[in-house]
Amino acid sequence: MNIILFEKHEVGSSLRRDDVRVRHVLDVLRRQPGDSTDVGLVNGPRGKAILQTVSADEVVFEFVWGKEPESLLPIDLIVGLSRPQTCRKILQEATSLGVRSIYFTTTDRAEASYATSKLWTTGEWENLVRAGVEQAFTTQFPDVQFGISLKDAIESTIATETRVCMDNYEASSGLLEALDKAQPVNSVVLAVGSERGWSAEERDVCRQNNFVLAHLGSRPLRTETASIAAISLVSAALRSR
Repeated sequence: MNIILFEKHEVGSSLRRDDVRVRHVLDVLRRQPGDSTDVGLVNGPRGKAILQTVSADEVVFEFVWGKEPESLLPIDLIVGLSRPQTCRKILQEATSLGVRSIYFTTTDRAEASYATSKLWTTGEWENLVRAGVEQAFTTQFPDVQFGISLKDAIESTIATETRVCMDNYEASSGLLEALDKAQPVNSVVLAVGSERGWSAEERDVCRQNNFVLAHLGSRPLRTETASIAAISLVSAALRSR
């Protein structure tokens, strides 16, 4: 982890010696009393934790806070619910890239059982989001929803200006071309289908809600690959404006 995250209520209290974050500080980073470590307050500022005392059962840090990190990118990702291993990759990598929201939607061609996998029912997804935040050396968490309909996800992103549905079958232009035509690009919602792609009805729903169909080239990509590639291109486009 590139930064260690703490909740507000943990600041000023001692931490158990067997806390995974404490073990990382002591056993991986090999910090000694007086040493500092990069830390962050969830959805708050970054700063330093100075190791004060270490006992057999607990440790005490002194926290010194700095500036708030930069805001999340104005990118909303709608992605069709896929196999758990695919969703795991998207959760962590899309978070690391800095999207502000991720909506995992039920789709016509996805397996209904995906919505009830242990990834979602045990809270494992939250750990993956946290890992993505820590990897990116930030504190800002995206909004994540899962198991909702495509229509509900679209309704949740209705204020987003530029709307692009990734599709290899009926799209007539590439993603970069679609972004060039959408001037100015200040915020973007990306819709990426599950492994079997969008149904004709879902494409119609997207068109009816002002989505432009776009592709990433002639090669069919995995859902996680298409998601990360599209986010990266949109991120670059946003930063160049």
